[in-house]
Amino acid sequence: MVIELNVVLSFLIIFLASFFLTFKVVPVLIRKMSARGLVGKDMNKLGEKKVAELGGIAIMLGFSFGVLIAIFISTYFNFLSLDFTLLFASFLTIFLVGFIGVIDDLIGWKKGIRQYQHALFPLFAALPLMAVQAGTHSLILPFIGSVNIGIWYSLILVPLAITGASNAFNMLAGYNGLEAGLGIIIISTLSLIAFMTGYTEAVVIGVAIISALIAFLFFNWFPAKIFGGDSLTLMIGAGIATMSIIGNMEKIGLLLITLYWIELVFKARKNFQSECFGIPQENGFLKAPKELGSLIHVFLRRRNFTEKGIVKTLLLIQLLISISVFCMFSFALF
Repeated sequence: MVIELNVVLSFLIIFLASFFLTFKVVPVLIRKMSARGLVGKDMNKLGEKKVAELGGIAIMLGFSFGVLIAIFISTYFNFLSLDFTLLFASFLTIFLVGFIGVIDDLIGWKKGIRQYQHALFPLFAALPLMAVQAGTHSLILPFIGSVNIGIWYSLILVPLAITGASNAFNMLAGYNGLEAGLGIIIISTLSLIAFMTGYTEAVVIGVAIISALIAFLFFNWFPAKIFGGDSLTLMIGAGIATMSIIGNMEKIGLLLITLYWIELVFKARKNFQSECFGIPQENGFLKAPKELGSLIHVFLRRRNFTEKGIVKTLLLIQLLISISVFCMFSFALF
């Protein structure tokens, strides 16, 4: 694989643009949200310390700026060869999901949005990808091989993937740095594979999101100064699904979110009413609740973890999953 310097330089510029804007916007959000009372309790710590909410807005802005820079580079310097129709559709889907998350953060699904609506709203955000018929329209079925399902891929599988991944990423959350950290690892894996296989639009989406998440993590890491909220988690999930679709990486995407498949089992057992939070103790450790409502609670039952410790453990597990999936891809098992 021949790597052109202009392409690498373009991705670096996109990364820096998205990172810089996000890094500058987050402190402003912290001040503005705190001043307006848009704060939430840090549930895994003792006391009533309030932390600014709606940090996902900074991710949305940084991501948007990164995509715009990519379009500018492609248009005026021709360093990147981009399918603008596919890129715009992908951007719009992810941005709309993030916007739905902002609304959700502002009014709260327990007060204004019912749970089934919380799950269904991202379906509408999938319309741009459906309109351009994103994806390969072919499935590899066991014992059968490749099967072309035509427009049904766009009409059924694409919206299911967007809403499924968006809500799945929202299930394993609530710890300082966890959502952003997991998002960085998963999307970095998808971006690397997309780069190796030549799906430039997927790489642009990935680089713009990763850089925004890294900038955000400076303020979201323990002890967090700002929370991402649903606007963050829903957008990351939509980004993973979108990249998997436009980069022909559906199976890879499904394997990368293994932790979320496990979490789905725990949440389903509790009718999706359980939370991931632990019970903070005076010694700084977290205690699992009586009923296991999350994969995190299993870890808390087995040994003593601080919040930072459980986050690092989950990030390490995700890193091992990502390395394993990448190795399988490299050996052409996909």
